[in-house]
Amino acid sequence: MNQFHVKDQHKVVDDGGGDWQEPFANGLKSPKSKRPVQRLMTSHSMGTSSRHLGNVDSPRQDRQFICGICGKRFTQKQNLKTHIRIHTGEKPFHCDFCGKRFRHLYSFKAHIRIHTGEKPFVCDICGERFTQQQNIKRHIRVHTGEKPFGCGVCTKRFTQQVDLKRHMRVHTREKPFGCDLCSKRYNRKTQLSAHMRVHTGEKQFACDICGKRFNRMALVKAHTRVHTGEKPYGCDVCGKRFNRKSHLKAHTRGHTGEKPHGCDVCGKNFVHQRDLKIHIRVHTGEKQFSCTVCGKRFTHQGTLTRHMRVHTGEKPFSCGVCGKTFTQKGNLNRHVKTHTE
Repeated sequence: MNQFHVKDQHKVVDDGGGDWQEPFANGLKSPKSKRPVQRLMTSHSMGTSSRHLGNVDSPRQDRQFICGICGKRFTQKQNLKTHIRIHTGEKPFHCDFCGKRFRHLYSFKAHIRIHTGEKPFVCDICGERFTQQQNIKRHIRVHTGEKPFGCGVCTKRFTQQVDLKRHMRVHTREKPFGCDLCSKRYNRKTQLSAHMRVHTGEKQFACDICGKRFNRMALVKAHTRVHTGEKPYGCDVCGKRFNRKSHLKAHTRGHTGEKPHGCDVCGKNFVHQRDLKIHIRVHTGEKQFSCTVCGKRFTHQGTLTRHMRVHTGEKPFSCGVCGKTFTQKGNLNRHVKTHTE
């Protein structure tokens, strides 16, 4: 068994030997304390023999509790007990409403407010209420404009650390959320959740004006602009305006000449991803659009639309000079040249 001595009434020293013991387990008092000093230490956290355990003159060190698994130190025994649950996976606090379990009492209490609707924390500026104090702290930054979390790669700043963490995936190209049904991956969990509705067919968001349903709220907002005529996104080069940011982004490539979508088979590049998808069918031979009258199949929707006019006799393109009509715009353009020659 180890023998522990108080050296100069300042240092607790190990004489070497087998297992570590609690140096003050028998009630040995530190020189400046009238009550026993407690330490929860293990060989894992203490290190090698003949190592000083700490200065008993320090009140903080006298109250130090060390995790025997990872070595993390605490000033209160209760904090160590709570920390141990990270290693054991213990979640002693159980919600009677939904069955969810929690490791910490404060997390459990905050969760209960979701069910009760209680929002005890109020913003002094706008009066908005919150279930957790940490939420109101983050909310205050909306009013102050404070963005304490800055990206180390670019100059962008964020009000919340979680937003910075998500933003960093733009630089790292990390996509940690993968679909179990297909190979598609996403850098946000919300994007994966929205994608899963493609497989399930769920469309839980509806337009208040026409009733059309969508699998994402963002699509409803973008769709609503069709009814309102709102086009909030403007091109800095030509001034053309769009109702979707993605449309503006694609339009801008017309000015820059950028073609980011490349074919892996022949190397041809395209401005729009939809054009690349259509082009891929040239290589695969896929013809997913079929005529309901004769069964003929086509690679493009537009080609099928033109073909259907053969059956319907529709000629939507008319000459402004002589009134002759045509099934295809290309035929009309060739005809117009006969008037100018």
